[in-house]
Amino acid sequence: MARPVILCILDGIGLGRKDECDAVHLAKTPHLDALMTSHSWGKLKAHGTAVGLPTDDDMGNSEVGHNAMGAGRIFAQGAKLVNNAFETGAMWTSPIWQRAVQAKTLHFLGLLSDGNVHSHIKHLLQMISQAHQEGVQQIRIHILTDGRDVAPRSALTYIEQLEGHLHPFNNQHQRDYRIATGGGRMWMTMDRYEADWEMVERGWNCHVMGEGTRYNTASEAVQTQYDADAKIDDQWLKEFVIGDYQGMADGDAVILFNFRGDRAIEISSVFDSADFSHFQKRFPQGVQGDIFFAGMMEYDGDLHIPAQYLVAPPAIDTTVGEQLANAHKKVFALSETQKFGHVTFFFNGNRSGALPGETQQEIPSLNVPFNQAPRMKALEVTNQTVKAIESQSYDHIRINIANGDMVGHTGDLQATIEAVEFTDTCVGRIVEACRQTNSVLLITADHGNADEMAQWDKKTKAPKRDADGNLVPSTAHSKNPVPCILFDPQKEWTLKTTDTDLLGGLAQIGASVLQLADVTIPDCYLPSLVQTTTTTIG
Repeated sequence: MARPVILCILDGIGLGRKDECDAVHLAKTPHLDALMTSHSWGKLKAHGTAVGLPTDDDMGNSEVGHNAMGAGRIFAQGAKLVNNAFETGAMWTSPIWQRAVQAKTLHFLGLLSDGNVHSHIKHLLQMISQAHQEGVQQIRIHILTDGRDVAPRSALTYIEQLEGHLHPFNNQHQRDYRIATGGGRMWMTMDRYEADWEMVERGWNCHVMGEGTRYNTASEAVQTQYDADAKIDDQWLKEFVIGDYQGMADGDAVILFNFRGDRAIEISSVFDSADFSHFQKRFPQGVQGDIFFAGMMEYDGDLHIPAQYLVAPPAIDTTVGEQLANAHKKVFALSETQKFGHVTFFFNGNRSGALPGETQQEIPSLNVPFNQAPRMKALEVTNQTVKAIESQSYDHIRINIANGDMVGHTGDLQATIEAVEFTDTCVGRIVEACRQTNSVLLITADHGNADEMAQWDKKTKAPKRDADGNLVPSTAHSKNPVPCILFDPQKEWTLKTTDTDLLGGLAQIGASVLQLADVTIPDCYLPSLVQTTTTTIG
């Protein structure tokens, strides 16, 4: 009979260059080291084409990583689907786009960068150009500064690029295209998993109501905040309003140009819901709220958020979760809030709610900058995981330990080292629980982050340094491979050997989990990474 199978996803723990900016390498990780010394392990590709993104220049992210693991094969993901819609022109023939360009004022809202995780500035620029061709007279743009998937203080570069794109439309064609509002992605608008509705309320009041500190230009707004606080980066810029912008009006249309769903759902639900209740949904004086809203994609396929969208998301079927449910397996999915949707919604193919036989548990995340609490809620996640393993009530347990990613995003190297070390402590406890219950443990990650905590200089082939010789922090994901470790107390299972350094891709986790759980692997899946120790190769 199959024994319990535990999938432990160490979010943001990649395998880097083992240098001075690699927090995974610098951290003391005796439990992971022991596993990689005494048990089978390999490297998995977790970015680019291996997870359905357009090219191998694209870093992976938690959404596509969990989608790939849960789907068992590769689906074209956000950026690739959106790129196809632009390239084929399908975007412009969409009835949603045609409705939006008829608006009195067309508003664009989204993350302004080329990080290609939540959005890409090129999509915004293309939509502005197309809106001009279709005769749109007035555009207002609401920018969310990044500093997380790109350099921490790079907002001025993207603002300059956007304003340079707007200039000829205004000067040569007498259009009225302007930046209206802005602020940092971790300060406003882009909350996820209902962790902080006050973030969304700040964004709503800024974008819709026109409330915030006023500046003449977006560049002035950003530079003023830089000058006032040497430690602030683009993620945390306070809300600002440009010029005489007074808010949205009846007859306007709003397009949210982010393509990734997790940080787009909440603001979309505010626009869409007539009976919204998480905060007071206000409009400028005299405005009734007759505003047309559309997302770049459908961010939640089960709840249909938003109601209107430009590009259909991937239709992921035949998921690992479905196969386990069909085989009447008992499943336990657990994480703290920051990654709860990843081990549930995204792993289950963008499907909300628990599948038959599946128990889901969310542990509320702390509402503080994570470098101030690098252990996050990993202890609580581990306690519940060990309890679930020891209960022997589940055939499959799936968890996400979020520290490597969430602390890594702060750019704080020392805090990230502490986060990795505590993650390793948690792994040690989970290994021991598996040992005591003869459970099989598969450890991997959805992408890298903590393994590359400084920006890389391609010319010098070394980490970048500032004028004082300090490392220039990186807050983005890395494109490094991630570990795949198999721990089996009975030594019945092992990972397949390869002639190369790379064991496979992240999507192969799907078949591996099903094989370990003694569930039939669908023909459409990529091959499993595991084999019995009695398997003869040749």
